[in-house]
Amino acid sequence: MTNANAGCKCQDELKEKFQELDQYLEGLHVDPKNPRRKDTLINALHHAQEIFGHLPEPVQIHIAKHYSIPHADVSGVISFYNYLTVEPKGKIQVNVCMGTACYVNGAEKILREFERVLEIKTGEVSPDGKFSIESLRCVGACGLAPVVTINHKVYGKVKVSDVKDIIESYLVEETDQTMEASNA
Repeated sequence: MTNANAGCKCQDELKEKFQELDQYLEGLHVDPKNPRRKDTLINALHHAQEIFGHLPEPVQIHIAKHYSIPHADVSGVISFYNYLTVEPKGKIQVNVCMGTACYVNGAEKILREFERVLEIKTGEVSPDGKFSIESLRCVGACGLAPVVTINHKVYGKVKVSDVKDIIESYLVEETDQTMEASNA
């Protein structure tokens, strides 16, 4: 595939993502004249982030236009909510809770082990785009401390010795999915 063809494929994928977002936004039935039109904005941003993986400026502007609100309003919501991000994340998102209960039970050591095994630092994405690591304030599962979430799956009472096995399970799962897709 030439670089020109790769560019076309990316443009097609981007166009499909915007079409998916538009379909979702249309389903919300936002009335641009209704003063309560922003009631569904957070849901729209969550959905857009699921589609695009993050919320880059063109997506923010697109949503702002749909709601007939300033881009600054959308940007403000994104910056307020920790879950929403303008930075790309890995396909497999590792989040280590650093709340008090997790921290005193060794979360910092677990975070460092994820960084060592994945060879990236907190806030970074692996060069292949598969993994990203973040630290969170609290996931609200203090009884399971220390807690790690990976793509919304919760792992409780994690030990440093568990980290490599956890990562390998995602690599095996991804390999299995790739093989299934190629056999289809």
